[in-house]
Amino acid sequence: MVFKRMLRAFGVGGPTVDTVLTNPNTRPGELLTGEVRIAGGDHPADIDHVALSLVTRVEFEGSDSETVRNVDYGKVYVAQHITVAPGQHMAIPFQYQVPLESPINVVAGQQLHGMTLGLRTELAVRGAIDPGDLDPVAVHPIQSQERVLAAFLQLGFRFTRADNEAGRLHGVPQQLQFYQEIEFVPPHQFISKISQVELTFVADPHSLWVILEADRRGGMFRAGGDSFGHFHLSHHEAVNADWAGIIHNWMDQTAGRRGVFGH
Repeated sequence: MVFKRMLRAFGVGGPTVDTVLTNPNTRPGELLTGEVRIAGGDHPADIDHVALSLVTRVEFEGSDSETVRNVDYGKVYVAQHITVAPGQHMAIPFQYQVPLESPINVVAGQQLHGMTLGLRTELAVRGAIDPGDLDPVAVHPIQSQERVLAAFLQLGFRFTRADNEAGRLHGVPQQLQFYQEIEFVPPHQFISKISQVELTFVADPHSLWVILEADRRGGMFRAGGDSFGHFHLSHHEAVNADWAGIIHNWMDQTAGRRGVFGH
Protein backbone atom coordinates (compact mmCIF):
# COMPACT_ATOMS: atom_id res chain seq x y z
CA MET A 1 0.00 0.00 0.00
CA VAL A 2 1.39 3.41 -0.93
CA PHE A 3 0.78 6.68 0.92
CA LYS A 4 1.47 9.95 -0.90
CA ARG A 5 1.60 13.47 0.43
CA MET A 6 1.90 16.61 -1.66
CA LEU A 7 2.98 19.96 -0.36
CA ARG A 8 4.03 23.21 -1.95
CA ALA A 9 7.10 23.75 0.16
CA PHE A 10 8.31 27.20 -0.73
CA GLY A 11 5.29 29.34 -1.54
CA VAL A 12 3.71 30.28 -4.85
CA GLY A 13 5.73 29.02 -7.82
CA GLY A 14 7.98 26.91 -5.61
CA PRO A 15 8.68 23.20 -6.04
CA THR A 16 6.30 20.48 -4.88
CA VAL A 17 7.36 17.56 -2.71
CA ASP A 18 5.78 14.11 -2.91
CA THR A 19 6.81 11.54 -0.28
CA VAL A 20 6.03 7.96 -1.26
CA LEU A 21 6.31 5.01 1.13
CA THR A 22 6.81 1.57 -0.41
CA ASN A 23 4.94 0.02 2.53
CA PRO A 24 3.70 1.87 5.63
CA ASN A 25 3.86 -1.29 7.78
CA THR A 26 6.98 -1.78 9.84
CA ARG A 27 8.36 -2.79 13.26
CA PRO A 28 10.85 -1.20 15.66
CA GLY A 29 14.35 -1.72 14.29
CA GLU A 30 13.12 -2.37 10.74
CA LEU A 31 13.24 -0.14 7.67
CA LEU A 32 10.71 2.13 6.04
CA THR A 33 11.66 2.60 2.40
CA GLY A 34 10.48 4.95 -0.30
CA GLU A 35 11.30 8.11 -2.22
CA VAL A 36 11.11 11.82 -1.62
CA ARG A 37 10.17 13.22 -5.04
CA ILE A 38 10.77 16.89 -5.69
CA ALA A 39 9.39 18.70 -8.74
CA GLY A 40 10.88 22.10 -9.53
CA GLY A 41 8.62 25.14 -9.64
CA ASP A 42 8.93 28.45 -11.47
CA HIS A 43 12.32 29.40 -10.05
CA PRO A 44 15.44 27.66 -8.70
CA ALA A 45 15.31 26.55 -5.06
CA ASP A 46 18.34 25.90 -2.84
CA ILE A 47 17.40 23.23 -0.30
CA ASP A 48 19.60 23.07 2.81
CA HIS A 49 18.38 19.62 3.78
CA VAL A 50 15.66 17.00 3.50
CA ALA A 51 15.08 15.11 6.76
CA LEU A 52 12.75 12.35 7.90
CA SER A 53 11.51 11.72 11.43
CA LEU A 54 8.71 9.89 13.16
CA VAL A 55 6.12 11.96 14.99
CA THR A 56 3.75 10.98 17.79
CA ARG A 57 1.68 12.67 20.47
CA VAL A 58 3.23 12.89 23.95
CA GLU A 59 1.67 13.92 27.27
CA PHE A 60 3.64 16.35 29.44
CA GLU A 61 2.74 16.56 33.13
CA GLY A 62 2.89 20.02 34.69
CA SER A 63 2.51 21.03 38.32
CA ASP A 64 -1.23 21.44 37.95
CA SER A 65 -2.02 20.60 34.33
CA GLU A 66 -1.31 18.22 31.48
CA THR A 67 -0.51 19.16 27.89
CA VAL A 68 -0.26 17.00 24.77
CA ARG A 69 2.22 17.92 22.04
CA ASN A 70 3.52 16.38 18.84
CA VAL A 71 7.09 15.16 19.30
CA ASP A 72 9.57 14.27 16.54
CA TYR A 73 12.07 11.46 17.14
CA GLY A 74 14.60 9.47 15.17
CA LYS A 75 15.49 12.26 12.75
CA VAL A 76 17.75 11.33 9.82
CA TYR A 77 18.96 13.46 6.90
CA VAL A 78 18.39 11.97 3.45
CA ALA A 79 19.79 14.88 1.39
CA GLN A 80 21.73 18.09 2.05
CA HIS A 81 22.71 21.13 -0.01
CA ILE A 82 20.82 20.46 -3.23
CA THR A 83 19.49 22.86 -5.85
CA VAL A 84 16.29 22.16 -7.75
CA ALA A 85 16.03 23.89 -11.13
CA PRO A 86 12.71 25.13 -12.54
CA GLY A 87 10.71 22.16 -13.81
CA GLN A 88 13.34 19.64 -12.67
CA HIS A 89 12.18 16.28 -11.28
CA MET A 90 14.33 14.73 -8.59
CA ALA A 91 13.82 11.44 -6.69
CA ILE A 92 15.66 10.82 -3.43
CA PRO A 93 15.40 7.16 -2.33
CA PHE A 94 15.56 6.51 1.39
CA GLN A 95 15.81 3.73 3.94
CA TYR A 96 14.62 4.94 7.31
CA GLN A 97 15.36 2.69 10.30
CA VAL A 98 12.59 2.86 12.90
CA PRO A 99 14.10 3.37 16.39
CA LEU A 100 13.91 0.25 18.55
CA GLU A 101 12.21 2.28 21.30
CA SER A 102 9.50 3.50 18.95
CA PRO A 103 5.95 3.24 20.24
CA ILE A 104 3.76 0.70 18.49
CA ASN A 105 0.31 1.54 17.18
CA VAL A 106 -0.97 -1.74 15.69
CA VAL A 107 -1.37 -5.07 17.53
CA ALA A 108 -2.79 -8.18 15.83
CA GLY A 109 -4.00 -6.01 12.98
CA GLN A 110 -5.90 -3.63 15.26
CA GLN A 111 -5.11 0.06 15.68
CA LEU A 112 -4.31 0.94 19.30
CA HIS A 113 -6.81 3.50 20.54
CA GLY A 114 -5.04 6.72 21.51
CA MET A 115 -1.95 6.22 19.34
CA THR A 116 -1.02 8.20 16.22
CA LEU A 117 2.26 7.78 14.35
CA GLY A 118 3.46 9.40 11.16
CA LEU A 119 6.59 9.93 9.10
CA ARG A 120 7.37 13.61 8.65
CA THR A 121 9.34 14.96 5.70
CA GLU A 122 11.11 18.17 6.70
CA LEU A 123 12.60 20.56 4.17
CA ALA A 124 14.83 23.49 5.00
CA VAL A 125 15.56 26.29 2.54
CA ARG A 126 17.72 29.28 3.50
CA GLY A 127 17.33 28.42 7.17
CA ALA A 128 13.52 28.31 7.05
CA ILE A 129 12.00 24.91 7.84
CA ASP A 130 8.79 23.61 6.33
CA PRO A 131 7.76 20.63 8.47
CA GLY A 132 5.19 19.48 5.96
CA ASP A 133 2.44 16.97 6.73
CA LEU A 134 2.57 13.42 8.01
CA ASP A 135 2.41 10.13 6.14
CA PRO A 136 0.66 7.59 8.38
CA VAL A 137 2.72 4.55 9.38
CA ALA A 138 1.76 1.33 11.13
CA VAL A 139 4.37 0.17 13.67
CA HIS A 140 3.73 -3.45 14.70
CA PRO A 141 5.41 -5.10 17.73
CA ILE A 142 8.58 -7.15 17.36
CA GLN A 143 8.38 -10.85 18.19
CA SER A 144 9.52 -10.55 21.80
CA GLN A 145 6.91 -7.85 22.42
CA GLU A 146 4.22 -9.91 20.69
CA ARG A 147 4.77 -12.74 23.19
CA VAL A 148 4.10 -10.41 26.12
CA LEU A 149 1.01 -8.89 24.52
CA ALA A 150 -0.36 -12.35 23.67
CA ALA A 151 0.02 -13.38 27.33
CA PHE A 152 -2.03 -10.37 28.48
CA LEU A 153 -4.86 -11.40 26.17
CA GLN A 154 -4.52 -15.07 27.14
CA LEU A 155 -4.94 -14.13 30.82
CA GLY A 156 -8.10 -12.15 30.12
CA PHE A 157 -6.77 -8.60 30.34
CA ARG A 158 -8.80 -6.10 28.32
CA PHE A 159 -6.97 -3.38 26.39
CA THR A 160 -8.37 0.13 26.94
CA ARG A 161 -5.98 2.66 25.38
CA ALA A 162 -2.34 3.61 24.84
CA ASP A 163 -0.46 6.89 25.17
CA ASN A 164 3.04 8.32 25.45
CA GLU A 165 4.36 9.97 28.61
CA ALA A 166 7.24 12.45 28.69
CA GLY A 167 10.01 11.44 31.09
CA ARG A 168 12.44 8.66 31.86
CA LEU A 169 12.05 5.28 33.54
CA HIS A 170 14.19 4.47 36.57
CA GLY A 171 16.86 1.84 35.98
CA VAL A 172 16.26 1.48 32.23
CA PRO A 173 18.80 2.61 29.56
CA GLN A 174 16.18 4.63 27.72
CA GLN A 175 17.19 6.67 24.65
CA LEU A 176 13.98 8.56 23.87
CA GLN A 177 12.66 11.33 26.10
CA PHE A 178 9.27 9.63 26.43
CA TYR A 179 7.84 6.14 26.82
CA GLN A 180 4.66 4.37 25.76
CA GLU A 181 2.07 3.05 28.21
CA ILE A 182 -0.37 0.38 27.01
CA GLU A 183 -3.27 0.26 29.45
CA PHE A 184 -5.31 -2.82 30.41
CA VAL A 185 -8.18 -3.63 32.73
CA PRO A 186 -7.19 -6.79 34.65
CA PRO A 187 -9.20 -10.04 34.61
CA HIS A 188 -12.09 -10.51 37.04
CA GLN A 189 -10.11 -12.31 39.76
CA PHE A 190 -7.95 -9.20 40.27
CA ILE A 191 -10.35 -6.36 39.54
CA SER A 192 -11.38 -5.90 43.19
CA LYS A 193 -7.77 -5.12 44.16
CA ILE A 194 -6.18 -3.74 40.96
CA SER A 195 -8.03 -1.25 38.79
CA GLN A 196 -5.55 -0.95 35.91
CA VAL A 197 -2.23 -2.29 34.63
CA GLU A 198 0.07 -0.32 32.32
CA LEU A 199 2.65 -2.05 30.12
CA THR A 200 5.79 -0.35 28.80
CA PHE A 201 8.44 -1.81 26.47
CA VAL A 202 12.00 -0.54 26.10
CA ALA A 203 14.15 -2.41 23.60
CA ASP A 204 17.76 -2.28 22.47
CA PRO A 205 19.45 -4.55 19.88
CA HIS A 206 20.00 -7.31 22.45
CA SER A 207 17.42 -6.99 25.21
CA LEU A 208 13.83 -6.21 26.08
CA TRP A 209 12.75 -4.43 29.25
CA VAL A 210 9.14 -5.02 30.28
CA ILE A 211 7.85 -2.56 32.89
CA LEU A 212 4.47 -3.15 34.51
CA GLU A 213 2.62 -0.67 36.69
CA ALA A 214 -0.47 -1.66 38.65
CA ASP A 215 -2.93 0.80 40.14
CA ARG A 216 -3.85 -0.87 43.44
CA ARG A 217 -7.16 -0.12 45.07
CA GLY A 218 -6.99 0.84 48.74
CA GLY A 219 -8.95 -1.12 51.35
CA MET A 220 -9.46 -1.47 55.07
CA PHE A 221 -6.32 -3.56 55.53
CA ARG A 222 -4.22 -2.59 52.53
CA ALA A 223 -2.73 0.56 51.07
CA GLY A 224 -3.56 1.74 47.59
CA GLY A 225 -1.09 3.25 45.16
CA ASP A 226 1.18 2.00 42.38
CA SER A 227 3.20 -1.20 42.27
CA PHE A 228 5.83 -1.90 39.67
CA GLY A 229 7.25 -4.94 37.92
CA HIS A 230 10.57 -4.78 36.09
CA PHE A 231 11.69 -7.63 33.81
CA HIS A 232 14.85 -7.63 31.67
CA LEU A 233 15.51 -10.48 29.22
CA SER A 234 17.35 -11.01 25.98
CA HIS A 235 15.06 -11.03 22.95
CA HIS A 236 15.63 -14.80 22.62
CA GLU A 237 14.71 -15.35 26.27
CA ALA A 238 11.68 -13.10 25.94
CA VAL A 239 10.40 -15.01 22.90
CA ASN A 240 10.60 -18.30 24.81
CA ALA A 241 9.55 -17.12 28.29
CA ASP A 242 6.30 -18.18 29.97
CA TRP A 243 4.86 -14.67 30.05
CA ALA A 244 1.43 -15.84 31.12
CA GLY A 245 3.01 -17.43 34.19
CA ILE A 246 5.29 -14.46 34.87
CA ILE A 247 2.46 -11.92 34.63
CA HIS A 248 0.01 -14.03 36.67
CA ASN A 249 2.60 -14.52 39.41
CA TRP A 250 3.34 -10.79 39.47
CA MET A 251 -0.37 -10.00 39.69
CA ASP A 252 -0.74 -12.41 42.62
CA GLN A 253 2.18 -10.74 44.38
CA THR A 254 0.92 -7.25 43.58
CA ALA A 255 -2.60 -7.91 44.79
CA GLY A 256 -1.17 -8.76 48.19
CA ARG A 257 1.56 -6.20 48.70
CA ARG A 258 3.09 -2.96 47.48
CA GLY A 259 6.53 -2.64 45.96
CA VAL A 260 8.71 -3.67 43.03
CA PHE A 261 8.89 -7.18 41.60
CA GLY A 262 10.98 -8.49 38.77
CA HIS A 263 14.27 -9.81 37.56
